[in-house]
Amino acid sequence: MGQVAFLFAGQGAQHPGMCMELAEREPAARAVFETADAARPGTSAQCFEGTQEELNDTANTQPCVFAADLACARALEAHGVAPAAVAGFSLGEVAALTFAGSYTDAEGFALVCHRAELMAAAAEAHPGAMRAILKLDAETVEGLAQQAGEAWPVNYNSPQQTVVAGAPAALEKLDALVRDAKGRSMPVAVSGAFHSPYMAEASENLAAYLAEGHAPAAPQVPVIANRTAEAYPAGNTAEDATARAALLAEQVSHPVQWVRTLHELESRGIDTFIEVGPGKTLTGLVKRTLKGATALTCETPEQLDAVLEALGMTDAKEA
Repeated sequence: MGQVAFLFAGQGAQHPGMCMELAEREPAARAVFETADAARPGTSAQCFEGTQEELNDTANTQPCVFAADLACARALEAHGVAPAAVAGFSLGEVAALTFAGSYTDAEGFALVCHRAELMAAAAEAHPGAMRAILKLDAETVEGLAQQAGEAWPVNYNSPQQTVVAGAPAALEKLDALVRDAKGRSMPVAVSGAFHSPYMAEASENLAAYLAEGHAPAAPQVPVIANRTAEAYPAGNTAEDATARAALLAEQVSHPVQWVRTLHELESRGIDTFIEVGPGKTLTGLVKRTLKGATALTCETPEQLDAVLEALGMTDAKEA
């Protein structure tokens, strides 16, 4: 087995009860939720007891998924699992940066709460939605989106799955175009057209927030950026700090280059990918993108134990 990467789940992976059992058993996971509750009372209750409808509200989704992502990563870290690199899908990138040391847990949580507010406001000002297009390659989806009107490919998830964001009317037209092309169109459980031009104002406002002393510090573990599928600059110069802030702010209104991100991690010698956070979406994308890679999920105590066993770290678990 080669090296390990953590993949931090993004918006759309949320579900009622996420990470509840892990937080009950693992002190490191519980500590993350305690930090979240101190900054935003009721966050853990939303994760553990909230309804799907409540969790699908962007203002709730992002803080809750961030807390769940980081809790899973901290639990693995407490058992001695040290990734060679990390990446996060959309809002998961904030959790990845936090885990990598660019923010304290409290700072990362404050950032993701602000990010959620900005994106929710942009979504209200520019109503939109998202569709996952299956069974068609990215180039075909790009052409269909252009035909549909105000619709843009925004998440390049796997060779046969691309997510499109845009205006509801354009997405309805896209649904028909996809059917005619023998593909499949599925709604994504989000409340806006994220990573599209509809988020331009959120991007600008996030850039302003980051410039006020909230820019990410140099990561201590390589973090592969959604925007470029390359590592965040790890230097301490003013130029590096400015570049990191730009990557994080622009990410909100630009596509997530996930296929390229996975290939970049593979090129760095990563062959084992652990999805941290709710669900198993990213695990599936790894399996559909990289041949021969090992993809593991870590949200529950049983999954944590299985990861440790797969890594040959059972003794660390029992210690």
